Amino acid sequence: MGTASSLVNPGEVIEDAYGGGGGEACEIPVEVKPKARLLHSSFRRGPRVIGASFKSTASVDLEYAVEYEKLKKEYEIFRVSKNNEIASMQKKEAKLDKENKRLRAELQALQKTYQKILREKESALEAKYQAMERASTFEHDRDKVKRQFKIFRETKEKEIQDLLRARRDLEAKLQRLQAQGIYICDPADSDSDDNRTDVTNAGTQCEYWSGGLLSSEPSMGSMMQLQRSFRGPEFAHSLIDIEGPFANVSRDDWDAAVASLLHLSPLVSQSLCSNSVRSYLVYTSDMQSEADFFLKEYSPKLQRMCESIGHFFITVSFPEDSAGCFSAERKQEIEKSSLFILFLKSALSRSILEDCEDGFLKNPEARPFLIYHRTTENIPLSTELTEFIEKISETDNSGKVKIIAHDGDIQEGLYRTFVQMEKIIKQEILGYECTEAENKDSGIEDDCQEENYGDVLWDMRDEQEQIEAFKQASKRSCLLGFDKYIERLNDMVVAPSPIPPLLVSGGPGSGKSLLLSKWIELQQKRSPSTLILYHFVGRPLSTSSEPVLIIKRFTVKLLQHSWSVSTLSLDPCKILEEFPRWLEKLSTRHQGNIIIIIDSIDQIEQAQRHMKWLIDPLPVNVRVIVSVNVETCPQAWRLWPTLHLDPLSPKDVKSVIYAECQRMDIILTKEQEKKVEKHCRSAATCNALYVTLMAKIIGSFKNAGDTDAILQRCFQCQDTVSLYRMAMRSLQDIMSTDRDKQLMREIVCLMYVSHNGISESELIEMFSDLTWPRLSFLLHKLQNMCIIKYVCGLLMFQHLQAWEAVRLEYMDGEQHSPFVYREKLINYFDQHLSQNRVTWRGADELPWLLQQQGEKQKLHRCLLNLFVSQNLYKRGHFSELLNYWQFVGKDKCSMAAEYFETLKHFEKNCEGEESMKKLADLYETLGRFLKDLGLLGQAVAPLQRSLEIRETALDPDHPSVAQSLHQLAGVYVQWKKFGNAEQLYKEALEISENAYGADHSRVAHELDSLAVLYQKQNKYEQAEKLRKKSVKIRQCSARQKGSMHGFSVLRRRALQLEELTLGCDTAENAKTLNELGVLYYLQNNLETAKIFLTRSLEMRQRVLGTDHPDCAQSLNNLAAIYNEKKEYEKAEELYESALDIRRKALSPDHPSLAYTVKHLAVLYKKQGKLDKAVPLYELAVEIRQKSFGPKHPSVATALVNLAVLYCHLKKYGEALPLYERALKIYEDSLGHNHPRVGETLKNFAVLSYEKGDFERAAALYKRAMEIKEAEPSLLCGKAPSRNSSSGDTFSLRNALHPSACPELGQR
Repeated sequence: MGTASSLVNPGEVIEDAYGGGGGEACEIPVEVKPKARLLHSSFRRGPRVIGASFKSTASVDLEYAVEYEKLKKEYEIFRVSKNNEIASMQKKEAKLDKENKRLRAELQALQKTYQKILREKESALEAKYQAMERASTFEHDRDKVKRQFKIFRETKEKEIQDLLRARRDLEAKLQRLQAQGIYICDPADSDSDDNRTDVTNAGTQCEYWSGGLLSSEPSMGSMMQLQRSFRGPEFAHSLIDIEGPFANVSRDDWDAAVASLLHLSPLVSQSLCSNSVRSYLVYTSDMQSEADFFLKEYSPKLQRMCESIGHFFITVSFPEDSAGCFSAERKQEIEKSSLFILFLKSALSRSILEDCEDGFLKNPEARPFLIYHRTTENIPLSTELTEFIEKISETDNSGKVKIIAHDGDIQEGLYRTFVQMEKIIKQEILGYECTEAENKDSGIEDDCQEENYGDVLWDMRDEQEQIEAFKQASKRSCLLGFDKYIERLNDMVVAPSPIPPLLVSGGPGSGKSLLLSKWIELQQKRSPSTLILYHFVGRPLSTSSEPVLIIKRFTVKLLQHSWSVSTLSLDPCKILEEFPRWLEKLSTRHQGNIIIIIDSIDQIEQAQRHMKWLIDPLPVNVRVIVSVNVETCPQAWRLWPTLHLDPLSPKDVKSVIYAECQRMDIILTKEQEKKVEKHCRSAATCNALYVTLMAKIIGSFKNAGDTDAILQRCFQCQDTVSLYRMAMRSLQDIMSTDRDKQLMREIVCLMYVSHNGISESELIEMFSDLTWPRLSFLLHKLQNMCIIKYVCGLLMFQHLQAWEAVRLEYMDGEQHSPFVYREKLINYFDQHLSQNRVTWRGADELPWLLQQQGEKQKLHRCLLNLFVSQNLYKRGHFSELLNYWQFVGKDKCSMAAEYFETLKHFEKNCEGEESMKKLADLYETLGRFLKDLGLLGQAVAPLQRSLEIRETALDPDHPSVAQSLHQLAGVYVQWKKFGNAEQLYKEALEISENAYGADHSRVAHELDSLAVLYQKQNKYEQAEKLRKKSVKIRQCSARQKGSMHGFSVLRRRALQLEELTLGCDTAENAKTLNELGVLYYLQNNLETAKIFLTRSLEMRQRVLGTDHPDCAQSLNNLAAIYNEKKEYEKAEELYESALDIRRKALSPDHPSLAYTVKHLAVLYKKQGKLDKAVPLYELAVEIRQKSFGPKHPSVATALVNLAVLYCHLKKYGEALPLYERALKIYEDSLGHNHPRVGETLKNFAVLSYEKGDFERAAALYKRAMEIKEAEPSLLCGKAPSRNSSSGDTFSLRNALHPSACPELGQR
């Protein structure tokens, strides 16, 4: 019998149907017979026998019943088991549902936790950034405090030195007065020789050492000679032993050299400095056809020639029949002209004689005079004409007259006139030394033009504009009681540092520009060594108000005093950011004060944001002065020290009115004067501009009506703007025709909407009926009324009030809106572009006008004109170009891509050598532009393409190829690929040497660039060798050429000064002769300089006596000339004579005495007379100790010089303590890591080596090299520190050989 357990596997869990928890399977004790067996057993029975018993049948039924019961029980068990399984599954399902709910809840909790942690992470990051900002702020504040402390320390040291210096000066004056028998000391009456007998370009009392030969031969300069005789480790040396005055003389140094001469005679004529070449053409009636042909055929050629080099060319002429009506205008045009031309045949009219009298005979030196004389064969000249030509020839003492007498073909004669004019313009007016033909013959690019080889792009027109703005502001003679303000400005300059900028405030037209310009003139005369950087801001939105260009101009001017500007960034943001650092670095290297003056700084857009450097502490020797209008001054600046210009007093008002009326021959009655004084009492009417303009109106319209009526009309105007409007209406009233009135309106409106003004030639081209007599008449009237002015050949508004008056008076209605006048200018310049005539004027005006009009598409097309963008970029208007692209919605990458595509399209149409040259220039400009944008990867392709074009179209050895190699190397330098850059620089150097010779300035430029590359790779020895070679090349090149920037102006200056010396013998004339000698010396004309210095000495000896200190100055300067000529015996004799005079006349520690001692000592040393040099060097140590104390760096310099001399004499024992003492002073005063310490350590190492102390020598040399490697590099080379004694400075004050540099004389 089986059991129920057979239905369940052993160990299987069976759950109770009633909710039991389940357990082990239990066996049910019920037997169940398998059904199959039951049936089988029943059927196996045999056949039923008849007659069987009933009992057996019943038993069978019973068995079936039992089987049934068993089956039934088995079914019940199966049913219960399945029910238990179902219940168990339901329970499991419920349990899983519960677990699912629990897990869902946990997931939601985890999600909330994640979000919370994420928020905490963001908060932590924000806190981190805030902490970093606070750390940066703290670091900035720490640096600011350090700078303030440094400035405070330097200030106190300077105050002590000033007090000691003042005491010595007073003692010296007292001694001289007592020697003369005067025992009352009155500084105002003292005739001290201090700063008079030999004022140089130095700015501090110690400078006569640090800037001279003794300080240029300290350790390093002098130990170069020891290297020949000593064996030992290699040591540093000075960049070069300066042998002459022309080691990279910068423009500012020329300005400083000329500054002392400006007060001796009137300023150079405006025509010599203007941006325009104005030719005044006069012709007789029988030369009308020749004049017309010349104006039509050759004048445009001259105009294009001048435009290509950034100048205007204007030919002014008045027809003979109308010349009598424009007498005043003719005189004014002649005065402004730079070239006088006369077309002459047979007759001379009265007007022509008058013009010749004004243009040449009254002032033969003013301008060249070209005469085209049309002669006729077999017809003699008239007596009048013969006498006229003879008079012209007799008057011409300097070769200003050129006469072309021609009797052949008319066109041939005019062509000869054109060629002569071109030569005069290039050589005499613009100052170029070579002609175009000479350049073509040589096959080399025109070297007369400004060298486009460096990395700095600068528009000289911007500089010229500032010079002319300064002259315009300072040309008025009335000072309006400015004495008290000038004294306040003087006090600010000498006040102890640190001080914030000085704010000069006042109402509109109060005279702020006049005050600043007059003070600049006085400051230049009193302190020629002071570097004054000024900027006069014009009207808003003009180029002069662009903050990036202002800061860039200041930076360039500063960097000109430290040898190179090649690393100056063109990125506008970096220029503004880096200026404070440049100012701090370079101020320590300038020997003298630096004064920065910004007039009308409030006219700069967002001035407070762009001029943030004004808020930081300024360096010790830097002062800043800014002027603002009271109404527009930023609030943060009002806390600065302020100099407020008060309204004019009644006395000042009366003096201004009287001066103007007297100039115009007008006399006001007492009653009229009282009315004027009564009217000019309000704040708007008692300013200088209002009073001056009212006086101009009274004088200009004296013939137009009663003076009382004119005054009454003026009294109705309560401010300057309304007075300007009344003046313009009055001008139109006196004009005879409606066309003249319309032209006047058109001219001033075009000036109003222009970017930087408009030129006369542009007006002539825009208005077909406008003739020169009519234009000259209109402009003459507007200029006399203080409405317009000439600046760099452009017509601009003289004051902002005039600009505002034009807007209120004429800009009314749709027909006369600014939009209409801008469209006229746009059409004019756009027409030039369509003719492929791209000038700097079109590049300046057209993009700006389109931007003001909002014409983005037209502006986009204009910018894609490659020559427009090239013009802007090459003139340094980098920020404007970027601003235009930002306005049209292009970033720098898309801008670069569009330029490249445009260039490829332009290249398809290029044929011929000239076109390929232009294409190469465009590719190079694009490459440089991209390099300045920081897109170095994209810059390589256009520069590489430029190189390929030049190698193919020109020649692989052409100088232009060297230029492409140079620019491509510059990209690799920024890219840190020094190997590629070195190879390219060497190739450029080789080409330049082959093309120009080994002594050309471009070779020096390549050497400088290669030296910078070596310095970046820490190859200091190779770099210094290249720099030394470069400076020698520049020096020799300057001597041979003798025509560097400024010579042409200096020559004209010399001619003017010579005229002053033709009078009687006076001390002032002797002084002028001395100045002339210095001037010719600066031009390397030693023979002429010797003549003037000798005349100065002789005159001073006759007038002042042989023992006067001024005679010592002339002797010193003559000795410098002989020293330069290597005539050392004569130089020695003169130096000794000067020393004897100054020893008798001056105190033992006087700067002039020290100056002569220094030069004579160096001369002795140069001649090998070391025994004579020793006492002078010892005297130098004594003078410095008395002047500055025993622990001053200048004393250490003198000790080193003396030690070097002892080394020459093999007196090592005496030299050793001097080096030790000098090293101690340098370390205590300048710090242990100062370059001067390193220089002294190297000399000390050489000395120790020679004495056999090799270990000490090695230690000293190692420390010196560590200092040198840690020394920061400035620009192309190691810029000397302010107190550097190594002759590594390259400004005129330090580049001039001190023993050869004459003293400029009294200031």
